[in-house]
Amino acid sequence: MSMSEQQTLKQQVTLLELVDRVLNKGVVVSGDITLSVAGVDLVYVGLRVLLSSVATLEEPRERISAAGAAP
Repeated sequence: MSMSEQQTLKQQVTLLELVDRVLNKGVVVSGDITLSVAGVDLVYVGLRVLLSSVATLEEPRERISAAGAAP
């Protein structure tokens, strides 16, 4: 196996690793779609999606609760 092939294998991320990283850190996906006819905008759709695990979303709340309980 050549050196470039070894580097390529090290850089590849499996789907499981990708999902694990996304759920641990969270990701926001946003996009806009505008449907227009003859230069007239008819429909506008704005999409905002937050993808994360529940545990990741609760971490800041737990830190705030713990900071508030400290004397």
